[in-house]
Amino acid sequence: MTSIPHILITKRSWSAFYGTSLDLELRRRGISHIVVGGIATNFGVESTARDGWQGNYTVIVAEDATSTFSQEMHDFAMKNTLPRCALVRTSDEIIVALSKVRAA
Repeated sequence: MTSIPHILITKRSWSAFYGTSLDLELRRRGISHIVVGGIATNFGVESTARDGWQGNYTVIVAEDATSTFSQEMHDFAMKNTLPRCALVRTSDEIIVALSKVRAA
C-alpha cells in the first residue's frame, strides 16, 4: 500500500475553505468528494459544506461525527440546512461506501 503524504491546512474561520489552501490542494490531487465532520454543526461544518458545494465538490457530512451547542441546533442543521448542499450519512454508511470503492 502506498503512503499518502499528509497536508496540513490551518483553519482560521468557520469554513475550512475560506482563507486556506484547501481548495487548491484538493484540486491538485483530483479530489471531487469530501467528507465533513467536526465541532459546531451549524457553524463550521455547515460553512465548510456550503463552500465545498459552491466549489462543485460532492460533500458528504458525517452526521454522527459532528456536534454543536444543543441537540435541537444539530437536528435542525442535519434535517433542514445541510441536505440542500450535502449528502448526510452516518460514519458507518460512509465507511461501507468507501470500502466498496476500494474493492472495485
